[in-house]
This record gives sequence, structure tokens and C-alpha cells, in this order.
Amino acid sequence: MSKKVLIVYAHESPASFNAAAKDAAVAALTAQGCTVEVSDLYAMKFKAAATTEDITGGVKDAENFCYAKEIKLASEEGRLADDIKKEQEKLKEADLVIFQFPMYWSSVPAIMKGWMDRVLGSAYAQEKRYSEGIFKDKKAMLSFTTDCPESVYSDTGINGDINVTLWPLQNGILNYCGFQVFAPQIFWDPATGSPESRSSMLEGWRTRLQNLCGEAPVYFAPLDYFDKEKGFLLKPEVKEKYASRECGLTVGIHMGKPLPANSQTKAGV
Repeated sequence: MSKKVLIVYAHESPASFNAAAKDAAVAALTAQGCTVEVSDLYAMKFKAAATTEDITGGVKDAENFCYAKEIKLASEEGRLADDIKKEQEKLKEADLVIFQFPMYWSSVPAIMKGWMDRVLGSAYAQEKRYSEGIFKDKKAMLSFTTDCPESVYSDTGINGDINVTLWPLQNGILNYCGFQVFAPQIFWDPATGSPESRSSMLEGWRTRLQNLCGEAPVYFAPLDYFDKEKGFLLKPEVKEKYASRECGLTVGIHMGKPLPANSQTKAGV
């Protein structure tokens, strides 16, 4: 497998389990012939806040500043800040992007959300999104640790179903930009596990990486399922097609039915 892989990494400690997971991925992918580049966000002191400083030469409408509009225009005109340009070049070259992080408040750390806001900002477009998004030929996935056991993020657990938690990240960001999204690699509560359990987690990750690019992506409803002229609602023929299905189409597009089980944590569900 001769691929280019970008790992966007967010953890300050080189002794952390996240660092070990990142290092395991670099070693396993490199051994397969991949070219791997790591954006170590804390080491880079990556700026998290999306501001006017991201645009060189001034903004077009300072009085009614809209980051999404201004960053897209700045991208088209080559007026982005240097740190954004560098990361976008890495992204342009990558076939696969792996986001490695500890889950914070059921989401990514602020510094990683800043990377998404600023580096993916110019991909936020109404005309090219979801299955027609600008990164539709690239693959992406989340790899993260939690500070609790899997039961806490179950459909009867206190934090709620992990599939619901992942929907804004995997659909609202990655799928929106067009990425084909692999099922996440979740390391459940490694901090309280035994050394043997942590070693087992890492070995499972290494094993998965051997055939990662052969996996099917997580399922999302394609853009052409929705009627642009009617507020991007599901087309009647699509609703009819899935009317007899016991569960919804996806976590977010559930059509008032039970959510499809494990649809954000397993491929093709």
C-alpha cells in the first residue's frame, strides 16, 4: 500500500497513550510503504482561534465579518495565513487523514477543533458538500481515547450512545467536506487499564492498520437523496424506498424511527 497519510495529533505528553497510538500508526503504516506525516498540534503551538488574522491583506467586509465567507475568498485569492497554507498542503497530498486525540467533553480538544475550523474552513461550501464535497477522493478517520469504559457511552449508559456523540464530528465535519469516513478506532479508558490491556489495544490497532484502506467506509446518505428545491428534505421516492425499514436511514436522518445500531462505529451499517 503506497499511500500518503497525514496524522493530525493532539496531546501534549509524549508519554501518553495517545502518543503510543500515534507512534504505532506511524510505524505500522511506514512498514507498509506509506509516507506518513504528523501534524503535532501542541508542539507546533497551532493557533486554535479562527479570526481575521487568518486572512492576509485585510478582510472584504470588516463591519459584517463572516469567517466562512472571508476564508473561502481568501483561499481562492491565495491570502491565507502561512500556518493554514502549510496544513492545507499536507492535506492536499494526503490520501488518508487520521485524527488522533483524547476525547474532551464528548468532542475533540480545542486545538484540534481549531485545526478543523481553520484548515477545513475553505471547504465549507453549500455547492460542494457531503458526497460531492471537495475531499470526496480522500479518506479520514477518528482515533481517540476515552476516560471511561464503553458502557458509559452505550444506549443505556449515562453519556448516551457513542453513535450519537460521533454524528456531529463524522457527519457534520468529515462527511460534510466529502471525506470517506472509516469507522473510528476507540481506545476505551486506557488510563485505568493494566499494561497488558493497553498493549492489547495497541496491537489491535496495528493489526487493523494492516488492512485499513481495504475497509468499507461508514454509511452516509448521499447528497442526491435530498431535494435542493425543497429545503434539502429527503426526496419522496427515497422516503418511500425506506418506508418499510425498521430503523432510520442514519443517526441524524432517522425519519422518526429507531436509530440504526452502530451506524457510526461500524462500516456500511
